[in-house]
Amino acid sequence: MPIRIPSKLPAHDVLKSEGVMVMSKGDAKKQDIRPLKIGLLNLMPQKIQTETQFARLIGATPLQIDLTLIRMTEHTSKTTSADHMEAFYKSFQEVKNEKFDGLIITGAPIEHLPYTDVTYWDELKEVMDWTQTNVHSTFGVCWGGMAMIYHFHDVDKYDLDAKAFGCFDHSVCDASSPYLRGFSDGLVMPVSRWTEIKEAEINAENDLNILISSDESGPCLVEDPKHRALYIFNHFEYDSGTLKQEYDRDVANGTPINVPCNYYPNDDPSQTPLNRWRSHAHLLYGNWINEIYQTTPFELSLIGQE
Repeated sequence: MPIRIPSKLPAHDVLKSEGVMVMSKGDAKKQDIRPLKIGLLNLMPQKIQTETQFARLIGATPLQIDLTLIRMTEHTSKTTSADHMEAFYKSFQEVKNEKFDGLIITGAPIEHLPYTDVTYWDELKEVMDWTQTNVHSTFGVCWGGMAMIYHFHDVDKYDLDAKAFGCFDHSVCDASSPYLRGFSDGLVMPVSRWTEIKEAEINAENDLNILISSDESGPCLVEDPKHRALYIFNHFEYDSGTLKQEYDRDVANGTPINVPCNYYPNDDPSQTPLNRWRSHAHLLYGNWINEIYQTTPFELSLIGQE
């Protein structure tokens, strides 16, 4: 939450340069409060696990969040009951006339497919274009982020020789970003993907800014101010045991897979993994929610007209 101090106080400029949320007296007087309307377009097969993971992160701030669960209109989930989907989800076509302060587009286990081969690609393109008129800030996660950066900037994904799988060291590239407020210079984040985005192609786009990157797994968090969007290619939202579930699943299915690196103590799958990313996960999503709160119009009808 922001701090209100006199603009001429020496600490004002120092704190602002460090990324601390500093609010002027005038801005504070103009500020109204209402619940933030956040949508979660859930493309993951394990819907309940995914919706819980993201709700945990965006619900950890003092702000009220009105969460709407969204599904692709024609796509039917094979792993989540129809009763659950009917009770808690709305199709995109049902919400397309509404406005949202924020939208999260999750990943999906379809990295091996060209985008145009995804059965719901046409509707997802409609969703991404719709965010420019009906959503104040959009957060694309893993494949969702890759799809957005491809759609808006034609930055493609590339197959990896082996799956990037485990907990990788990352570095902050832009400490002044409000989304990285409170971040350490270095951090650990779960990675689980068969594809990558090339740093050179991101840097070739003047409108994109890499905020977090890894020497081992490449660009991670990218800001796209023009489209009011963030793209993250890794998985801050993962629970402590999510990588273990993926590893155990592949082993049980006979799928060739390496032990997730830097995840189990001593890389020993018989031991209990430690969660070393939880604090930074809460920081990032809390900063995103707070940035929305600071900048979104009080009147929902004005979203998209900024």
